[in-house]
Amino acid sequence: MKGLGLAPVVKDGLLKGAFQFLLQVCEIIMANFQDVIRYYKNYQAIAIFSIVSSSLFEIIDLAVPYAIGQILNILSGQPIDRLSQGLINALAGVTNLPANQTLSLAVLLSLIFLVTVMRAPIQPWLGVWFHWDIAFRTRRDHSNQVLEKLLTLPLEFYDENNPGRIAGRIARGLSNHTWTYPEIAGQLIPKLFRVVGIFCIIWLIDWPIAALFLISFIVILGYSLRDLQRLNKKEQVLDRYMENTESRTSEIISNIKTVKAFATETVELARQRQRLQREFTILDHIIHKGYVNLMTWQELVIQTCVFGVLGLTLMAALQGQISLGHFVTTLTVSSMAYAELEPISNLAEIFARRYAPMLRFHEFIQQPSGIDAASLVKESEPVKAYKFTGKVHFKNLTFSYERVGEASSPEIRPVLKDINLLIEPRQTLALVGRSGSGKSTLVKLLFRYFEPQQGAVLIDGEDIRRLDITGYRRRLAIVHQEVDVFNGTLLDNLTYGNPNTTPDQVEAACRIARVDEFVPLLPKGYYTVVGERGVRLSGGQRQRLGIARALLVNPDILVFDEATSSLDYESERSIQLAMRNILGTCTTIIIAHRLSTVREADKIVVLDQGQILEVGNHEELLSKAGLYHRLHALQETGELLG
Repeated sequence: MKGLGLAPVVKDGLLKGAFQFLLQVCEIIMANFQDVIRYYKNYQAIAIFSIVSSSLFEIIDLAVPYAIGQILNILSGQPIDRLSQGLINALAGVTNLPANQTLSLAVLLSLIFLVTVMRAPIQPWLGVWFHWDIAFRTRRDHSNQVLEKLLTLPLEFYDENNPGRIAGRIARGLSNHTWTYPEIAGQLIPKLFRVVGIFCIIWLIDWPIAALFLISFIVILGYSLRDLQRLNKKEQVLDRYMENTESRTSEIISNIKTVKAFATETVELARQRQRLQREFTILDHIIHKGYVNLMTWQELVIQTCVFGVLGLTLMAALQGQISLGHFVTTLTVSSMAYAELEPISNLAEIFARRYAPMLRFHEFIQQPSGIDAASLVKESEPVKAYKFTGKVHFKNLTFSYERVGEASSPEIRPVLKDINLLIEPRQTLALVGRSGSGKSTLVKLLFRYFEPQQGAVLIDGEDIRRLDITGYRRRLAIVHQEVDVFNGTLLDNLTYGNPNTTPDQVEAACRIARVDEFVPLLPKGYYTVVGERGVRLSGGQRQRLGIARALLVNPDILVFDEATSSLDYESERSIQLAMRNILGTCTTIIIAHRLSTVREADKIVVLDQGQILEVGNHEELLSKAGLYHRLHALQETGELLG
């Protein structure tokens, strides 16, 4: 376009600057897409194929305005492009038909037919099918990965994050990944290729207009992406706020009895309303307003550019530099390109809104597995089987929890100090002492939830750290103070640790644990659904269920961790009778505050401030007049006063 006065030097400079800016834009895009690309890496080959196919279809679409422009040239008596004329001449030579107006129109109409009607039944299968198929497959794969991560995270993670927070982060991450891929792979990337194709067409017609078009397009897209990057940081803040709100809502649901008992409904409502208002302020007055401002700026600049292209192409047509068909083609495809800016920006906006939850999801996936993580093998793969006599030796054991102090330096708090304790096979050992003396920590070390800083835990003389953790734990069983019950039938919960147990074994374990006393009271007996967290069972019934479940795995070592501390006298008496039936059948460790539970233990170990203070049976410790004697006297006095 000579009238514009653009010299070759200016031409090269404009293009060089435009492409440098394009590289900066691509860096921004790739920085945002890194996690997405990694998320779909297992389907990289088919993803590339489907994206390329969709992009080609977008480019092929441009044949329609090009062909219409050539038709206008034929109808107005102006020459057509050499490419079109060459195709018509080739067909004329093959068919021996004259290369006249009729054949030219027939060829161009056939081209339009091929890229519209013939393409219609093919495109959905090469594009839409694969885009959603990949999204659904990766959702399945990463759902499995999430389950593996949940099963291998350390216990501290669950102490710091409640179920609502974890579930919300996972659900939003998976959902946003699933819905984003078809939009990015099926729309955003192909539309960018479509714009490149439009640039090539305009370049062939009139390079100055193409250069100005490319520069304006890159500037609009580049600044839009930079604004989206700024808004994305606000989205990340919003996502953390939403996670905190969901976490508190989950706690309210879990602790609704406590909320109602203390009449704090108004307090909780006010607190959640404050959180919701904070979310609304960021979402509406900062993020949404930012997107609207960006859209307003885009609309103004885009319409200005469209009008500018119209003026330039009209000037070129009036000066005879381009034909009528080229005028229509240039104006049509440039309008198509600028029209694509809005959906491209919308897709980029959607991605920016979803990126924060996806980023939080990847943070969760990248959480390191705990040292207590079991090896996740397939069900068909055998787990190394062990059989122990039940001899346990805590040898020179020292353990400390690490906490971060005010100066962000590790603050060591010793819990156990040089513990030496031997438990003989089938012996019943009781651990007693004040709260925080280290009783439960000893059990956590036995189950390999943590590893000691010094010393070792030996079973039958072998360091438990050398054993396969899955096979080792299957020889242990524990009954907690709060027995975990799943939302299934009573039988499902009883056989949770050993699904292959027989009905006779279930009945035998239930007799020992005195579960058989309340089974007839349930509507469907063993097949009664006990509800989430066992809400349809009393505390004593859940404890007896826990004992029976532990017995059904036929453990070499059985642990009772405060199994009766939260029960009434009658329930406690039932549990004590059940425990009495077990003593001597396997190595048993009892942690108890109520000393009435441990009177029949073979050995009682009194812990204080992480050290063994006294060892003996009930009568021996009473005769020593030490800490055990004082604790016993306090409880006897409390019982008498009660």
